[in-house]
Amino acid sequence: MQTRQLFRSFLVIALVGLASVAIARADTPKIGQPAPAFSAVDSNGKTVSLSDFKGRVVVLEWTNDGCPFVRHYYDRGDMQALQKSFTAKGVVWLSVISSAPDGQGYADGARANQLTQARDAAPSAVLLDPKGTLGHLYDAKTTPDLFVIGADGKLAYAGAIDSIASGDPDDVPKAQPYVKTALTEVLAGKPVTLALTQSYGCSIKYATPQ
Repeated sequence: MQTRQLFRSFLVIALVGLASVAIARADTPKIGQPAPAFSAVDSNGKTVSLSDFKGRVVVLEWTNDGCPFVRHYYDRGDMQALQKSFTAKGVVWLSVISSAPDGQGYADGARANQLTQARDAAPSAVLLDPKGTLGHLYDAKTTPDLFVIGADGKLAYAGAIDSIASGDPDDVPKAQPYVKTALTEVLAGKPVTLALTQSYGCSIKYATPQ
């Protein structure tokens, strides 16, 4: 009798857990659906909203300069090359820092600007998200984690920057460039061949809920 009661208790707990997962998944942004609207302060103290870029392609790039998976892309210059290549074509590139003040990769406006200059990076803006509001809105998990929003305002791509989950810079040229391909297809008015991939990298250092 006691065994049956224990089994039922475990079953209830399991079902509640599955329901929680389902709810969490239902709340995450969906490919082909309108991208969640947001406003955030950038590294220069300006409020930036997604609605500011209506009719333009937008990239959200979650970053953490202390993460080796981010650093190998910046140390080689590959992330900067992507930024420069596509912003020259009218794409809006927003780098997002969601690290909490006591977390790896945290940056205030001055430090974020210093990083941009030191790395010769070329985002349209760096958004500061120390409370994790924007990160949780998009369910961003890792650094890097990238999202492409089409000119129609719908989410066109979400996931990894490329196909090799590695921190080795030598793997970059060997990998399938997911984000580059997605942006090329979006700008050409084509559907994205691979619109959803599993991001990899360091976990985002979100603030601990109070």
